[in-house]
Amino acid sequence: MIRLRFFTTSFPVHAVILVSALAGSVAGCKRQPQDNADKAPKEATPTSPTTPTALPATGSDKPAGGTKVGVVFDVGGLGDKSFNDAANRGMLKAKAELGAQTQYIEPGDGSDREGALRQRAAAGDNVVIGVGFIFSDDITKLAKQFPDTKFACIDYSLPQGVEKTPDNLVGLRFREHEGSFLVGAIAGRVTKTKKLGFVGGMKIPLIRKFEVGFEAGVKKVCPDCTVLSAYAGTEPKAFADPTKGKELALAQYARGVDIVYHASGKTGDGVFDAAKEQKKFAIGVDSDQFHVAPCCVLTSMIKKVDVAVFDTIKKVTENKFESGVHEFGLGDNGVGFVYDENNKDRIPQAVIDEVNGLGKQIIAGTIKVPSE
Repeated sequence: MIRLRFFTTSFPVHAVILVSALAGSVAGCKRQPQDNADKAPKEATPTSPTTPTALPATGSDKPAGGTKVGVVFDVGGLGDKSFNDAANRGMLKAKAELGAQTQYIEPGDGSDREGALRQRAAAGDNVVIGVGFIFSDDITKLAKQFPDTKFACIDYSLPQGVEKTPDNLVGLRFREHEGSFLVGAIAGRVTKTKKLGFVGGMKIPLIRKFEVGFEAGVKKVCPDCTVLSAYAGTEPKAFADPTKGKELALAQYARGVDIVYHASGKTGDGVFDAAKEQKKFAIGVDSDQFHVAPCCVLTSMIKKVDVAVFDTIKKVTENKFESGVHEFGLGDNGVGFVYDENNKDRIPQAVIDEVNGLGKQIIAGTIKVPSE
């Protein structure tokens, strides 16, 4: 049995993660919107006792009532064992525990996100959720056009020229750089070559937060360590290119890197393939990715997208929806890292104790983690 232990569990935790709505159906999507109970993810995401598992595909258990929820997934879709699968767990939990009626759209190339969001809003969903920063502009526009529908966006960014979100839109952001700092400190203590790697998906400010946080954590505990960084591309498809991910990771391992941290969605599958081939370590992201490569995952930086999605749906159900932009980090238990029976033999307890201490300093404000 897997037990997730985040360093933040030893500190008071503020109520975490309220996020919002999603939806969609796309003119150019490969799949039509469907009840989430009718189709399980293409590839099941490993879970722990603290993480809701996928419901069986019975095709007949759609509740008679309940909040109508529409979700539009990000590039890479279900089966990425990371960002999208985390959002899916939150949606499935809302169906199981709140009786929510859930439908989702899994885009192909994601070229018609606006159409997907619009279709779910027009269908009368109570809350429509866009999973990813790339939905920000479209979801802001549609929230104004459908004032009676609640909208939510994970990793939301205010569009240029917009000062505040519409009253029916909540944007959820995370301080990924704080969690990345901690896994960077772990890597800086565990490395034998003093060379670490980072592989990002699309080269954007959001993913840059993972990179600079990771490097800051490495340098905090190992000033003479080197961090090599590479990105899979400058377009959204960079999050769904395992071949490129493997190529980039192999290049870093060839230069002496012994641990690679990825923040690249499904592209990270290639990073794990490279780690297995080279018998080196990799660090997962967003979800616990140990089961993707049990031989080689040192730890994972957790970003609690599942909690954000569930709590947002719950707030809509309870008529407690709150608009605006909300950001969560270590102090809110919004990010963390995995340390359990699967990796305790790879990370000395003394290192975990040191990293937990660094986390306390970040929460207290005595350590300022860069984000750009």
